[in-house]
Amino acid sequence: MSYTAFLILILIVAIALILIVMVQNPKGGGLSSSFGGGGAQSLGGVQNTNNFLDRTTWTLAIAMFALILLANFAIPRDGDNNFKLDNTLDGVETTTPVENTTPTTNDSLK
Repeated sequence: MSYTAFLILILIVAIALILIVMVQNPKGGGLSSSFGGGGAQSLGGVQNTNNFLDRTTWTLAIAMFALILLANFAIPRDGDNNFKLDNTLDGVETTTPVENTTPTTNDSLK
């Protein structure tokens, strides 16, 4: 798989994770409380909806972590084989610093 494909998958998982977290309400509300009343019982109940959202959040978080780690191995690294540290400064001219020939004294500062 190429690096671009991993980036697209990471983006899709990130958006899905954001949507799932936004649907949840930390005080037990969110999507599970919007079903309300007897209709919630036919859909599996509030507890089952909370369990589904919780499991989906953890699954997406683990999937994102795994995709990020796998994407690291898919990064194109062309040219690393030809890299030599001793050749990096070839062609760079260096000069020695010019020494100050005039002595400074306390009298010259006045």
